[in-house]
Amino acid sequence: MTTKPAHILVWDGAIRLVHWLLVLLVPLLWWTAEEGHMDWHKSLGLTMFGLVLFRLIWGLIGTWTARFAPMIRRIGSLGSYVGQLRRKAHRASFGHSPLAVLSVFALLGALTIQVTTGLFSVDVDGLESGPLAVLVSFETGRQFADIHELNFNLLAALIALHVAAITFYHFVLKEKLVRPMITGRRSRVDFSDAQLPETRLRVLPMLSAALVSFACVMAISNFG
Repeated sequence: MTTKPAHILVWDGAIRLVHWLLVLLVPLLWWTAEEGHMDWHKSLGLTMFGLVLFRLIWGLIGTWTARFAPMIRRIGSLGSYVGQLRRKAHRASFGHSPLAVLSVFALLGALTIQVTTGLFSVDVDGLESGPLAVLVSFETGRQFADIHELNFNLLAALIALHVAAITFYHFVLKEKLVRPMITGRRSRVDFSDAQLPETRLRVLPMLSAALVSFACVMAISNFG
């Protein structure tokens, strides 16, 4: 009889890499904007655009824990999951819990708005602008810039809430969520499911998503 490994892969390498690159880029983008290093800000912003686009594509064709369809189905069990948390009777979720699904969608939505508005933004003097700002009027570009600034505040609040939730799970529920996002693996005994979904990285879909994202970034960077 074949013995099952003690740990099981939950998060594929692509989703982990994107996650930690986003963690690095958000503060760098804030700092470059605050310090006026707009050339760096634009380059990092295009990198962020490529990562967000890859994550959206990967949510459609990636591994089970990366895909949006299983996440959406989990929202239906949000009420029972919250009840389990209140009774301190919850079990670890394979992938995103119902609450984590809401966090993922909120963060991805805010990131998508942030990178999209940045592409069309124009500063108050009209000296600095996103690569696609030539497609809109100055007034529209300024509106995009205002949304870009306001949305960052929302993004920062969502990130703070996300960190607070991870801290709560770690210290109150004794569930460690950071290490699996580094190693990709969790102990098999954390899960009660007899048959767990396959999460092994599929190279061809990953390369396809990466190539599409890279092509879009290059097209935008060379625009005009």
